[in-house]
Amino acid sequence: MSEKTEIIICLGSSCFARGNKKTVQAIEAYIQEHDLSERVYFHGGHCFGNCENGPILKINNKFYERVDYISVIDILAREIED
Repeated sequence: MSEKTEIIICLGSSCFARGNKKTVQAIEAYIQEHDLSERVYFHGGHCFGNCENGPILKINNKFYERVDYISVIDILAREIED
């Protein structure tokens, strides 16, 4: 089995104020609906230091900026192999 995909969502106040609560819920639902809990390590993180481009999501070592609960679904589909 390969390593787990690590997904970190910024929970800094700026990203959270811009809608990361809904994005967290969308990611959790995606993981559950696609039975990925054994393959994905999803957690919150502190500020990534690029607040003006938030909300920010990090998958493994790749950053995504201006992520919302709609765009995150396409990102997850691309980044997590079924």
